[in-house]
Amino acid sequence: MRSRLFLLLCFFLILLTSCDERSDSSDQSNSVSSNQDDKTTIQTEDSREMANSGKEQTEQKAEETEVPKADTYDVDQRKVIYTADTRIEVKDLQKKIATLESLIIDYDGYIVESSRSNDTKENNRTGFITARVPQTNFKPFMDEVESGEGKLLSSNISGQDVTEEYVDLESRLQSKKVVEKRLLAFMEQAEKTEDLLAISEDLAEVQEEIEQITGRMNYLQNKADLATVHIEIQENYVSIEDGNLNTWEATKQQFIKSINFLLKVISNVFVFIAGNMPVLILISVLGWLGWIFIRKWVKQNHKEK
Repeated sequence: MRSRLFLLLCFFLILLTSCDERSDSSDQSNSVSSNQDDKTTIQTEDSREMANSGKEQTEQKAEETEVPKADTYDVDQRKVIYTADTRIEVKDLQKKIATLESLIIDYDGYIVESSRSNDTKENNRTGFITARVPQTNFKPFMDEVESGEGKLLSSNISGQDVTEEYVDLESRLQSKKVVEKRLLAFMEQAEKTEDLLAISEDLAEVQEEIEQITGRMNYLQNKADLATVHIEIQENYVSIEDGNLNTWEATKQQFIKSINFLLKVISNVFVFIAGNMPVLILISVLGWLGWIFIRKWVKQNHKEK
Protein backbone atom coordinates (compact mmCIF):
# COMPACT_ATOMS: atom_id res chain seq x y z
CA MET A 1 0.00 0.00 0.00
CA ARG A 2 2.79 2.42 0.86
CA SER A 3 4.61 1.58 -2.33
CA ARG A 4 1.53 2.47 -4.37
CA LEU A 5 1.17 5.82 -2.64
CA PHE A 6 4.83 6.54 -3.23
CA LEU A 7 4.54 5.76 -6.94
CA LEU A 8 1.41 7.92 -7.28
CA LEU A 9 3.18 10.83 -5.59
CA CYS A 10 6.16 10.49 -7.93
CA PHE A 11 3.84 10.50 -10.94
CA PHE A 12 2.21 13.77 -9.83
CA LEU A 13 5.60 15.39 -9.28
CA ILE A 14 6.77 14.39 -12.75
CA LEU A 15 3.53 15.73 -14.28
CA LEU A 16 3.87 19.13 -12.55
CA THR A 17 7.47 19.43 -13.63
CA SER A 18 6.62 18.83 -17.30
CA CYS A 19 3.79 21.42 -17.20
CA ASP A 20 6.15 24.06 -15.81
CA GLU A 21 8.70 23.39 -18.54
CA ARG A 22 6.04 23.71 -21.27
CA SER A 23 4.79 27.05 -19.91
CA ASP A 24 8.36 28.39 -19.73
CA SER A 25 9.09 27.35 -23.30
CA SER A 26 5.86 28.96 -24.58
CA ASP A 27 6.69 32.20 -22.76
CA GLN A 28 10.16 32.17 -24.23
CA SER A 29 8.79 31.59 -27.76
CA ASN A 30 6.28 34.45 -27.38
CA SER A 31 8.97 36.78 -26.13
CA VAL A 32 11.24 35.83 -29.05
CA SER A 33 8.48 36.45 -31.64
CA SER A 34 7.58 39.81 -30.10
CA ASN A 35 11.24 40.80 -30.12
CA GLN A 36 11.45 39.88 -33.80
CA ASP A 37 8.35 42.00 -34.62
CA ASP A 38 9.81 44.94 -32.71
CA LYS A 39 13.08 44.57 -34.59
CA THR A 40 11.23 44.49 -37.94
CA THR A 41 9.26 47.64 -37.07
CA ILE A 42 12.40 49.41 -35.94
CA GLN A 43 14.18 48.42 -39.14
CA THR A 44 11.30 49.78 -41.27
CA GLU A 45 11.27 53.07 -39.40
CA ASP A 46 15.04 53.29 -39.67
CA SER A 47 14.86 52.72 -43.44
CA ARG A 48 12.29 55.48 -43.84
CA GLU A 49 14.33 57.84 -41.69
CA MET A 50 17.39 57.05 -43.77
CA ALA A 51 15.44 57.75 -46.98
CA ASN A 52 14.16 61.07 -45.68
CA SER A 53 17.56 62.07 -44.39
CA GLY A 54 19.07 61.08 -47.74
CA LYS A 55 16.51 63.25 -49.57
CA GLU A 56 17.27 66.22 -47.32
CA GLN A 57 21.00 65.76 -47.78
CA THR A 58 20.50 65.55 -51.55
CA GLU A 59 18.52 68.79 -51.63
CA GLN A 60 21.09 70.48 -49.42
CA LYS A 61 23.97 69.35 -51.62
CA ALA A 62 22.11 70.40 -54.76
CA GLU A 63 21.47 73.84 -53.32
CA GLU A 64 25.13 74.17 -52.42
CA THR A 65 26.13 73.38 -56.02
CA GLU A 66 27.75 76.40 -57.60
CA VAL A 67 25.55 78.25 -60.12
CA PRO A 68 26.65 81.48 -61.83
CA LYS A 69 25.13 84.56 -60.19
CA ALA A 70 23.30 87.24 -62.15
CA ASP A 71 26.03 89.78 -61.41
CA THR A 72 28.66 87.59 -63.10
CA TYR A 73 26.81 87.49 -66.45
CA ASP A 74 28.24 89.53 -69.31
CA VAL A 75 26.12 92.17 -71.04
CA ASP A 76 25.57 89.88 -74.02
CA GLN A 77 24.50 87.00 -71.75
CA ARG A 78 21.92 88.94 -69.73
CA LYS A 79 18.24 88.19 -70.25
CA VAL A 80 16.51 91.46 -71.20
CA ILE A 81 12.95 91.65 -72.59
CA TYR A 82 12.61 94.57 -75.03
CA THR A 83 9.29 96.17 -76.03
CA ALA A 84 8.82 99.06 -78.47
CA ASP A 85 5.78 101.27 -79.18
CA THR A 86 5.90 103.47 -82.30
CA ARG A 87 3.40 105.82 -83.99
CA ILE A 88 3.89 106.96 -87.59
CA GLU A 89 1.85 109.28 -89.85
CA VAL A 90 1.86 108.55 -93.60
CA LYS A 91 0.03 109.55 -96.78
CA ASP A 92 -0.50 106.02 -98.12
CA LEU A 93 -1.45 103.45 -95.48
CA GLN A 94 -1.49 100.43 -97.79
CA LYS A 95 1.97 101.16 -99.14
CA LYS A 96 3.46 101.67 -95.66
CA ILE A 97 1.99 98.44 -94.32
CA ALA A 98 3.43 96.50 -97.27
CA THR A 99 6.85 98.11 -96.64
CA LEU A 100 6.78 97.19 -92.94
CA GLU A 101 5.72 93.60 -93.63
CA SER A 102 8.63 93.20 -96.04
CA LEU A 103 11.00 94.81 -93.53
CA ILE A 104 9.91 92.43 -90.77
CA ILE A 105 10.65 89.42 -92.98
CA ASP A 106 14.05 90.85 -93.96
CA TYR A 107 15.05 91.01 -90.28
CA ASP A 108 13.97 87.39 -89.59
CA GLY A 109 10.89 88.45 -87.65
CA TYR A 110 7.22 87.53 -87.91
CA ILE A 111 3.87 89.30 -87.53
CA VAL A 112 1.81 88.43 -84.46
CA GLU A 113 -1.17 90.70 -85.18
CA SER A 114 -2.25 93.07 -87.96
CA SER A 115 -5.45 95.16 -88.17
CA ARG A 116 -6.91 98.25 -89.87
CA SER A 117 -9.70 100.71 -89.11
CA ASN A 118 -11.44 103.52 -91.05
CA ASP A 119 -12.40 106.96 -89.75
CA THR A 120 -15.37 107.98 -91.92
CA LYS A 121 -15.60 111.50 -90.45
CA GLU A 122 -12.01 112.48 -91.15
CA ASN A 123 -11.71 110.18 -94.18
CA ASN A 124 -8.54 108.70 -92.67
CA ARG A 125 -7.44 105.12 -92.00
CA THR A 126 -5.33 103.61 -89.22
CA GLY A 127 -3.31 100.39 -89.18
CA PHE A 128 -1.81 98.39 -86.32
CA ILE A 129 1.01 95.84 -86.51
CA THR A 130 2.52 93.75 -83.70
CA ALA A 131 5.72 91.92 -84.64
CA ARG A 132 8.44 89.82 -82.98
CA VAL A 133 12.02 90.49 -84.07
CA PRO A 134 15.23 88.73 -82.92
CA GLN A 135 17.01 90.78 -80.29
CA THR A 136 20.19 90.86 -82.39
CA ASN A 137 18.25 92.63 -85.17
CA PHE A 138 16.10 94.79 -82.89
CA LYS A 139 18.13 98.03 -82.99
CA PRO A 140 18.75 98.17 -86.79
CA PHE A 141 15.10 97.24 -87.38
CA MET A 142 13.88 100.11 -85.20
CA ASP A 143 16.29 102.51 -86.92
CA GLU A 144 14.76 101.68 -90.29
CA VAL A 145 11.20 101.94 -88.98
CA GLU A 146 11.81 105.37 -87.44
CA SER A 147 13.77 106.76 -90.40
CA GLY A 148 11.52 105.33 -93.12
CA GLU A 149 8.77 106.98 -95.13
CA GLY A 150 6.33 109.02 -93.06
CA LYS A 151 6.51 111.25 -90.02
CA LEU A 152 7.48 109.74 -86.66
CA LEU A 153 4.92 110.89 -84.09
CA SER A 154 6.24 108.99 -81.07
CA SER A 155 8.57 106.14 -80.16
CA ASN A 156 9.13 104.40 -76.84
CA ILE A 157 11.51 101.50 -76.12
CA SER A 158 11.54 99.74 -72.74
CA GLY A 159 13.57 96.84 -71.38
CA GLN A 160 12.97 94.43 -68.48
CA ASP A 161 16.02 92.64 -67.06
CA VAL A 162 14.99 89.12 -65.98
CA THR A 163 18.52 87.72 -65.56
CA GLU A 164 18.21 87.35 -61.79
CA GLU A 165 14.91 85.47 -62.07
CA TYR A 166 16.31 83.22 -64.81
CA VAL A 167 19.42 82.37 -62.77
CA ASP A 168 17.27 81.58 -59.73
CA LEU A 169 15.09 79.27 -61.83
CA GLU A 170 18.19 77.62 -63.27
CA SER A 171 19.50 76.92 -59.76
CA ARG A 172 16.16 75.53 -58.60
CA LEU A 173 15.91 73.33 -61.68
CA GLN A 174 19.35 71.84 -61.07
CA SER A 175 18.43 71.16 -57.45
CA LYS A 176 15.14 69.47 -58.36
CA LYS A 177 16.81 67.26 -60.95
CA VAL A 178 19.31 65.99 -58.37
CA VAL A 179 16.43 65.21 -55.99
CA GLU A 180 14.56 63.44 -58.79
CA LYS A 181 17.57 61.25 -59.53
CA ARG A 182 17.97 60.32 -55.87
CA LEU A 183 14.26 59.48 -55.50
CA LEU A 184 14.46 57.20 -58.53
CA ALA A 185 17.36 55.39 -56.88
CA PHE A 186 15.34 55.01 -53.65
CA MET A 187 12.42 53.62 -55.65
CA GLU A 188 14.60 50.90 -57.14
CA GLN A 189 15.84 49.92 -53.67
CA ALA A 190 12.43 49.97 -51.98
CA GLU A 191 10.94 46.54 -51.23
CA LYS A 192 7.62 47.38 -49.55
CA THR A 193 4.49 48.80 -51.16
CA GLU A 194 4.17 51.56 -48.57
CA ASP A 195 7.67 52.80 -49.28
CA LEU A 196 7.03 52.73 -53.04
CA LEU A 197 3.84 54.78 -52.66
CA ALA A 198 5.52 57.36 -50.43
CA ILE A 199 8.46 57.76 -52.81
CA SER A 200 6.13 57.92 -55.83
CA GLU A 201 4.21 60.82 -54.29
CA ASP A 202 7.42 62.74 -53.59
CA LEU A 203 8.70 61.98 -57.09
CA ALA A 204 5.47 63.19 -58.75
CA GLU A 205 5.63 66.43 -56.77
CA VAL A 206 9.25 67.04 -57.73
CA GLN A 207 8.59 66.29 -61.42
CA GLU A 208 5.64 68.71 -61.45
CA GLU A 209 7.87 71.44 -60.02
CA ILE A 210 10.48 70.66 -62.69
CA GLU A 211 7.87 71.10 -65.44
CA GLN A 212 6.71 74.43 -63.99
CA ILE A 213 10.26 75.75 -63.69
CA THR A 214 11.15 74.60 -67.21
CA GLY A 215 8.03 76.25 -68.65
CA ARG A 216 8.81 79.57 -66.98
CA MET A 217 12.43 79.43 -68.17
CA ASN A 218 11.34 78.74 -71.75
CA TYR A 219 8.91 81.67 -71.58
CA LEU A 220 11.59 84.09 -70.35
CA GLN A 221 14.08 82.78 -72.91
CA ASN A 222 11.61 83.30 -75.77
CA LYS A 223 10.71 86.80 -74.59
CA ALA A 224 14.39 87.73 -74.29
CA ASP A 225 15.37 86.24 -77.66
CA LEU A 226 12.58 88.02 -79.58
CA ALA A 227 11.70 91.67 -78.97
CA THR A 228 8.07 92.78 -79.30
CA VAL A 229 7.32 95.80 -81.51
CA HIS A 230 3.94 97.60 -81.65
CA ILE A 231 3.52 99.94 -84.64
CA GLU A 232 0.55 102.27 -85.21
CA ILE A 233 0.26 103.83 -88.70
CA GLN A 234 -2.04 106.84 -89.17
CA GLU A 235 -3.00 107.93 -92.68
CA ASN A 236 -3.45 111.63 -93.55
CA TYR A 237 -4.43 112.49 -97.14
CA VAL A 238 -4.30 116.28 -96.95
CA SER A 239 -1.01 116.94 -95.27
CA ILE A 240 1.57 115.84 -92.82
CA GLU A 241 2.16 118.80 -90.54
CA ASP A 242 5.44 120.42 -91.35
CA GLY A 243 6.76 123.91 -90.72
CA ASN A 244 8.49 124.12 -94.10
CA LEU A 245 5.70 123.76 -96.69
CA ASN A 246 6.44 125.19 -100.15
CA THR A 247 4.02 127.22 -102.30
CA TRP A 248 2.79 124.27 -104.33
CA GLU A 249 1.96 122.22 -101.23
CA ALA A 250 0.16 125.20 -99.65
CA THR A 251 -1.82 125.76 -102.87
CA LYS A 252 -2.74 122.09 -103.03
CA GLN A 253 -3.93 122.21 -99.44
CA GLN A 254 -6.12 125.27 -100.09
CA PHE A 255 -7.55 123.75 -103.27
CA ILE A 256 -8.46 120.53 -101.49
CA LYS A 257 -10.01 122.48 -98.62
CA SER A 258 -12.11 124.54 -101.09
CA ILE A 259 -13.37 121.43 -102.84
CA ASN A 260 -14.18 119.83 -99.51
CA PHE A 261 -16.11 122.98 -98.50
CA LEU A 262 -18.16 123.00 -101.73
CA LEU A 263 -18.89 119.29 -101.41
CA LYS A 264 -19.95 119.85 -97.84
CA VAL A 265 -22.33 122.71 -98.84
CA ILE A 266 -23.85 120.66 -101.67
CA SER A 267 -24.22 117.70 -99.34
CA ASN A 268 -25.98 119.84 -96.72
CA VAL A 269 -28.36 121.32 -99.32
CA PHE A 270 -29.21 117.88 -100.65
CA VAL A 271 -29.81 116.56 -97.13
CA PHE A 272 -32.03 119.56 -96.36
CA ILE A 273 -34.13 119.14 -99.52
CA ALA A 274 -34.42 115.34 -99.24
CA GLY A 275 -35.19 115.43 -95.55
CA ASN A 276 -37.85 118.17 -95.82
CA MET A 277 -39.39 116.97 -99.08
CA PRO A 278 -42.96 116.47 -97.69
CA VAL A 279 -43.06 119.98 -96.23
CA LEU A 280 -41.60 121.51 -99.37
CA ILE A 281 -44.17 119.73 -101.56
CA LEU A 282 -47.00 120.98 -99.38
CA ILE A 283 -45.68 124.54 -99.47
CA SER A 284 -45.23 124.31 -103.24
CA VAL A 285 -48.82 123.11 -103.75
CA LEU A 286 -50.21 125.85 -101.52
CA GLY A 287 -48.11 128.44 -103.29
CA TRP A 288 -49.27 127.24 -106.71
CA LEU A 289 -52.93 127.34 -105.66
CA GLY A 290 -52.43 130.79 -104.17
CA TRP A 291 -50.77 132.03 -107.32
CA ILE A 292 -53.70 130.74 -109.46
CA PHE A 293 -56.23 132.35 -107.13
CA ILE A 294 -54.44 135.69 -107.17
CA ARG A 295 -54.10 135.57 -110.95
CA LYS A 296 -57.84 134.97 -111.42
CA TRP A 297 -58.70 137.72 -108.97
CA VAL A 298 -56.45 140.16 -110.81
CA LYS A 299 -58.07 139.26 -114.17
CA GLN A 300 -61.59 139.73 -112.82
CA ASN A 301 -60.76 143.15 -111.41
CA HIS A 302 -59.17 144.14 -114.70
CA LYS A 303 -62.36 143.17 -116.68
CA GLU A 304 -64.65 145.09 -114.34
CA LYS A 305 -62.64 148.24 -114.86
